[in-house]
Amino acid sequence: MMRENSASTMLDTPETVAARLEDVAYIADDGLATAVFLAVQLGKPLLLEGAPGVGKTEAAKAVADILGRQLIRLQCYEGIDAQHALYEWNYQRQLLAIRQAGEREADIYDDRFLIARPLLRSLQAPEQTVLLIDEIDRSDHEFEALLLEFLSDFQISIPERGTIAAASRPIVILTSNRTRELAEALRRRCVYHWIAYPDALLEAAIIMLRAGSVAERTARAVAAAVGAIRTRPLAKPPGISEAVEWANAATVLEKGGSPWPEAFRRAIGVLIKDEEDLAYIAPQLDAIVEEALA
Repeated sequence: MMRENSASTMLDTPETVAARLEDVAYIADDGLATAVFLAVQLGKPLLLEGAPGVGKTEAAKAVADILGRQLIRLQCYEGIDAQHALYEWNYQRQLLAIRQAGEREADIYDDRFLIARPLLRSLQAPEQTVLLIDEIDRSDHEFEALLLEFLSDFQISIPERGTIAAASRPIVILTSNRTRELAEALRRRCVYHWIAYPDALLEAAIIMLRAGSVAERTARAVAAAVGAIRTRPLAKPPGISEAVEWANAATVLEKGGSPWPEAFRRAIGVLIKDEEDLAYIAPQLDAIVEEALA
């Protein structure tokens, strides 16, 4: 039998969730805080969708931090299958054990030959974990079906060993960049939340929280400039982490003698990380920054 989810008593209101997340330098709006609260209280997976860089993965890490839980991360990719997500046998060690046993029968399905992948590790952990299934949209529908079975019972059947069930159900957070539509069956099982880019006021607050040496005026200017840059047709719009890095880099350059807006221009490589995007935005950058600083 699974142990009681103690997280439900630690995160007893959306407001508590928001306050605890801010304690670990993650600012969540009411929508995200409520989604985390409901997922924990209802014992359902949380599906976070949004553009790359809006803080989906960081949200999962922050939830693990505030609960003091181990974060187990499954990074999805094209072609991922059960062997990479659940478990596999160490065939080389099994063959070696057979040779060493000689005429004696070798137990080649002992724990020492079992390689636990993230899903199995989340079941075997003695304490409740946070299981992050990152970028689920990069996998295929067959893997989604496998995941649905896992999320239904939180157990894995290993033909040679039997069924391994979770002693304590993990908190599951899935992220998606929405490069493809996920199956309706998976969506129905989850609490859903879309994370959008923050408005300028919220992004400035995030920058000040994560970049301690950045002045409020700089944070506000960076937030305004990044918001304007994201409206341009870029291949890779900058995320929140890049905005924080830009504010830090510009501050370092300014302290070294580079005036505004030169400091922003010289630090642009920490914000825009695509050659074509850089070429496109460079002629507009001074005007964007000057307007943000006004």
